[in-house]
Amino acid sequence: MGPILAVIIIVVVLIYLATRFSIVTQANRFVVERLGRYIATWDVGIHFLVPFVDRIKLKVSIKEQVVDFNPQPVITKDNVTMQIDTVVFFQITDPKLYTYGVDFPLKAIENLTATTLRNIIGDLELDESLTSRDTINEKMRTILDDATDPWGIKINRVELKNIIPPKDIREAMEKQMRAEREKRQSILIAEGNKRSAILNAEGEKEAVILRADGEKQVRILEAEGKADAILKVQGATAKGIELIKKANADEAVLRLEAYKSMEKVADGQATKLVIPSDMQGIVGLASTLSETFKTDPPKVSMSKEK
Repeated sequence: MGPILAVIIIVVVLIYLATRFSIVTQANRFVVERLGRYIATWDVGIHFLVPFVDRIKLKVSIKEQVVDFNPQPVITKDNVTMQIDTVVFFQITDPKLYTYGVDFPLKAIENLTATTLRNIIGDLELDESLTSRDTINEKMRTILDDATDPWGIKINRVELKNIIPPKDIREAMEKQMRAEREKRQSILIAEGNKRSAILNAEGEKEAVILRADGEKQVRILEAEGKADAILKVQGATAKGIELIKKANADEAVLRLEAYKSMEKVADGQATKLVIPSDMQGIVGLASTLSETFKTDPPKVSMSKEK
């Protein structure tokens, strides 16, 4: 039995010694005591606890942590009671201070957050409390960070999650917001109608201007066309006269041309023409004219007016 018992004892001792090795993983720290006294904070790696002397006091995570506290009743400067709940983001920077600095650190942070929030909101009116979240968050973060330094805690961020005013205040705020929205809607509609009227007036103005310009251009073109026609007719007449002169036409031919001109004046509808006395010689040419008209020539009345 003696050798067997010795083997068993050796095996038990080896197993116990094996359990005294500890592995510290990433983002964790172990606070170690020896005979009840702090001796070290273990970092990442394998460590050995002296049997019956050393013990791990606390395993601490150094990752950033988030804690959501229940709503707290606060009173504003204008005596309005409302409920506010907060979210705190913190990180343990010193495991030793976290272990020995305060009992129940999370409970301590919660109570400190509640008292700090009451102090800050107590200096603000309701409207300021609702519109100054960023300012309140920063003030709370600064105060909490300073207060938790002795505990080895770093406050990274504080957020007001919900601000819940009393029911009657919420109803009044909803009515105010509804009235404000209706006001903005009325303003937008009025501005839209105004803009539409302005655009319509501008459109009508431009249309009138364009129509006037169009009529002006038409008149200009018509006048230019008439002027061109007159110039062409005068030019043709002048050219005809010039050709007659170049041909050395005698007096009879000239009188015949004058008679043709009188015929055009009559437009082929007149049955009687009154011509100057100096054109009486044309009467002798009646037979020639009858061939020209292919019909009976119009009666000619002699005028003695010169």
